[in-house]
Amino acid sequence: MTTPNPPRVKHIFVTGGVASSLGKGITASSLGRLLRCRGLRVTMQKLDPYINVDPGTMNPFEHGEVFVTEDGGETDLDLGHYERFVDVSLTRDSNATTGSIYQAVLAAERRGDYLGKTVQVIPHITDEIKRRILRLATDDVDVVITEVGGTVGDIEILPFLEAIRQFRNDVGRDNVCCIHVTLVPFIGPSGEQKTKPTQHSVTELRSRGIQPDVIVCRSDQPLSEDLKRKISDLCDVPERAVVNAADASNLYAIPLVLHDEGFDDYVCGVLRCDDRPADLAGWRALVERIEAAERVVRIGIVGKYVRLPDAYLSVVEALKHGGFHHGAKPEIEWVEAEDVEGLLAAGRLHHLDGIVIPGGFGDRGIEGKVAAAGYAREHDIPCLGLCLGMQVMTIEYARDVLGLAGANSSEFDPETPHPVIDLMESQREVTDMGGTMRLGLYPARLVPGSQVAKLYGAEVVYERHRHRYEFNPKYRSRFEEAGFLCSGTSPDDRLVEFIEVPSHPFWIGTQAHPEFASRPDRPAPLFYEFIGAALDRAEGRNPQLIDV
Repeated sequence: MTTPNPPRVKHIFVTGGVASSLGKGITASSLGRLLRCRGLRVTMQKLDPYINVDPGTMNPFEHGEVFVTEDGGETDLDLGHYERFVDVSLTRDSNATTGSIYQAVLAAERRGDYLGKTVQVIPHITDEIKRRILRLATDDVDVVITEVGGTVGDIEILPFLEAIRQFRNDVGRDNVCCIHVTLVPFIGPSGEQKTKPTQHSVTELRSRGIQPDVIVCRSDQPLSEDLKRKISDLCDVPERAVVNAADASNLYAIPLVLHDEGFDDYVCGVLRCDDRPADLAGWRALVERIEAAERVVRIGIVGKYVRLPDAYLSVVEALKHGGFHHGAKPEIEWVEAEDVEGLLAAGRLHHLDGIVIPGGFGDRGIEGKVAAAGYAREHDIPCLGLCLGMQVMTIEYARDVLGLAGANSSEFDPETPHPVIDLMESQREVTDMGGTMRLGLYPARLVPGSQVAKLYGAEVVYERHRHRYEFNPKYRSRFEEAGFLCSGTSPDDRLVEFIEVPSHPFWIGTQAHPEFASRPDRPAPLFYEFIGAALDRAEGRNPQLIDV
């Protein structure tokens, strides 16, 4: 394969060893932030070894949340870390799975693109992997950071490692930097940190033809200089290339930890990038604000996947972002939706300062979410409904205020007498359920003077979506006559995007997922105001929306 590549585009590959969940995504994201602070234009990508075509059909218990890009890509949750740290809007091209790669190669074989040749892992699969990497190397990018999922030694990632090995030869040694993230565990009985897992992991990587340029060592406590020297000697990298990522006080402090280790300086040296100093003043101010936060606000997340908090990763991060800017620390209480009715009967939710009802699919736990929405409305507890959360708020209001017995979503009860949440007529004609999904960025026109318009400070806003069912417009007038405001709609006024009860301190739902666009230094307006309302409840003050 000929590999055209703009000569100035640099490529960084991040692999992992020893154990999963070491923080490859955070390491890659932190490096992306450091390079952005040096004035470089950065984009990022995740290569996932699983055979699913994308995470869109995967159960959240399997793989955590599905992160949605502006162009409607259903992607790995690590893309959320990339966007939050690097502050770039990625696309569906920033996530590639083994399934999507094989699918593309097989489609090309069926079209006859290979002229009858035998289709093999090398060169056809590896060429497709390299094509996925190169399509991000556009004229408006200086650095492409590619994280390889899985762990070195897994059979699934062998084609990716081979593609990376070839890639360095294709684009030139000075245009590629390989970073390997490993674990240096502390063994209690011996009272020592052990480097042997790192040595074995690097040996495995080198057996695939890849010599790491930098080794990032994860540990619970800082490594001594002696241990760094040992890793340097035994893994054949300079001492400066052994970087310690010890556990930090908070996630957003990690770029500063890595910078203090000389990480970005060394990487830029490997890539022969312009030697520009990193301007970290803004990021340092953010971390100081996080660490100075003292006020506590108790937020209940009522969900159906609460046994795996990663299923709501972006929601949790967006709540933290809102808290940072109020000088507050949100304390998350996970509430299993199926348990809500019992908890309410026991008076167990009244202590919460705010309730979030996040998105999801399927009917399990729906009645618990409806009960939580009603409890929040009746007891003036700030409540934020996201996607499915907005739908259950609508169902609750229909039943308890409008008196529509049996009101429901046709997703959960196809025979409901009052389908206040339903498919649109155009969607009913689509036999492929995937074709009825609204995915990606959509506009909403806000009602002037509404709570939502005040907190966004705009007439038209854009948020990301991932859903199939909609507010049924046939019921809209009945809702609005009963004090329920459809405060944001699609520009043609057909689809309801935001709902609120103006007489409530904060009872707002959106069909969108604003959590995906929240940033630590620029929180999503809905989350910022929700935290503000929850603090008002916590501190016994009259809730008041604050314009942003």
